[in-house]
Amino acid sequence: MLSGERAAAFERVCELIVPGSTAAGPVVYVDALLAGMPAPVRDGFVAAIDELGEVARGGHDALAQRAATPEFLGLRALAIEAYYSDFVAPGSDAPGAWSEIGFHPPVTRSLRKDWSYLGIGA
Repeated sequence: MLSGERAAAFERVCELIVPGSTAAGPVVYVDALLAGMPAPVRDGFVAAIDELGEVARGGHDALAQRAATPEFLGLRALAIEAYYSDFVAPGSDAPGAWSEIGFHPPVTRSLRKDWSYLGIGA
């Protein structure tokens, strides 16, 4: 779903919404989610990536003009979920969101994150 320019477009959007998040590989996470979505829903997200990825070339101000649109809100939700779920793409040496933001309640020490439902080897 997300390769080449489309992946770069989503990374631009992610970086403006959640600065620093692209190191953890949100494109990998979202690509896996998109693959499991019904075609009409997936197609809507892909169209939003194509549109807003281009808008994001203009930076924060350009993207802010679209902040109230369903397309922006959908991509915002995906970008935030991809990062703050503490996903780190296979092969990435990024520390993950929880470490970056200092989220260390005692329960996190015993968590075993299982990303197998995404169909990727994380």
